[in-house]
Amino acid sequence: MSLHYIVRKPILESKNPPLLILLHGYGSNEQDLFSFAEELPKEMLIVSAQAPYEIVYGGYAWYAINFDDANGKFSDLKQAKESIDKIAIFIDEIKAKYNTAADKTFLLGFSQGAILSYSLSFMYPNKVNYVIALSGYINDKMIPKQISNKIKTAYYCSHGTVDQVLPIAWARKSKPFLDNLGVQNVYSEYNVGHGVAPQNFYSFKSWIEERL
Repeated sequence: MSLHYIVRKPILESKNPPLLILLHGYGSNEQDLFSFAEELPKEMLIVSAQAPYEIVYGGYAWYAINFDDANGKFSDLKQAKESIDKIAIFIDEIKAKYNTAADKTFLLGFSQGAILSYSLSFMYPNKVNYVIALSGYINDKMIPKQISNKIKTAYYCSHGTVDQVLPIAWARKSKPFLDNLGVQNVYSEYNVGHGVAPQNFYSFKSWIEERL
């Protein structure tokens, strides 16, 4: 496998289970979002991937975030692109290994994981059917100049109004961007910082359930 991962197999078994892949945020690991698994639909195969770059003990990143006096904070775009490619390969590997439902692939990312979930959906059109982007935004440096007009992916986007890590203003651009592409999307805000409020969890959980 191209990425290390942990898995919750479907509690209600089926021949071709729907697939949910989880992508954690910067400095976290594959255990972080996996706590969602026990509350999510029993028929789903849930896979939590670990990012490839170790940054601090037990913490990983999909790409480096650098700080310097001249540029302030900036992302390592080469590493980001490599991670997008790795995630794309990983999705195919998981689909093949577990024989998942062809039209029920969900990709859920938090923060850096959400940024890459958006990017992957534009770089690899229709590889995933659904994107759940929590506390992230669409980074225009990590998407193609020309986005396919055949994208059928649907998006669930949410953000905290008092997020100190990724400003709400960045996240608010996602809805007009996705509307402009003509794709299905919902966008919601919660009175939290850089995290997932309980109401937010139940909101995206029901969004997933409606699409199973």
